[in-house]
Amino acid sequence: MFKDKKVIVVMPAYNAAQTLRKTYEEVMEQEIVDLVILVDDASCDDTAKIARSLPHTRVYVNEKNMGYGANQKRCYETALEEGGDIIIMVHPDYQYTPKLIPAMASTIGSGLYHCVLGSRILGGYALKGGMPLWKYISNRFLTLAENILMGAKLSEYHTGYRGFSRELIERLPLDKNSDDFVFDNQILAQILWFGYTIAEISCPTKYFTEASSINFRRSVAYGLGCLSTALKFRLAKMKLLNATLFPGPLA
Repeated sequence: MFKDKKVIVVMPAYNAAQTLRKTYEEVMEQEIVDLVILVDDASCDDTAKIARSLPHTRVYVNEKNMGYGANQKRCYETALEEGGDIIIMVHPDYQYTPKLIPAMASTIGSGLYHCVLGSRILGGYALKGGMPLWKYISNRFLTLAENILMGAKLSEYHTGYRGFSRELIERLPLDKNSDDFVFDNQILAQILWFGYTIAEISCPTKYFTEASSINFRRSVAYGLGCLSTALKFRLAKMKLLNATLFPGPLA
């Protein structure tokens, strides 16, 4: 708990057997996490088996692979059902350190912000931390384009380390978003659309063999999806497009 607010960590998982236990142990070391929800997206390894052995963990297994975005939708839906007030997504591949959970929870629980991102770019150590050069260049280009089109000043839109308030998750039309990786980008665009400010804290960058990553082809598709989302945002703001991603009086 944080100030009487229930803290739930959600883990969208796929083939995370090698790193899951280490990630979980560090999550629980933070002492404020009430529950871990892991949704296994039809992994081919022992992810679900290991998860079921972990205390304070609810485990759900998709019968077939639904996609990263669909996995997140189920994570957030379940977190709301479990009474989560502060919901933090931590990837079980240990790329993002759970040691930042207290800082993220306090940022939300204190009422300062409804969304906080763990940024790999703040601090300027992404490349030194092992981020491949092509990923870094792509990240910077996409972030610049998205900031221009959506009128924000984020250091990056592509981190998978995120915290949300219950109020925010309940308001967002997540069912309109993609079931694939571009879901990550669409949810941030929706947050900006509804007028919320997104906070960022510096997060160490870790890249290693066991950490999950999408291949180049899917990265290109993701990048194009991000640009499409940002362009739709701008056109909807200008009242030139009705976009299901961005409902309400502004659309």
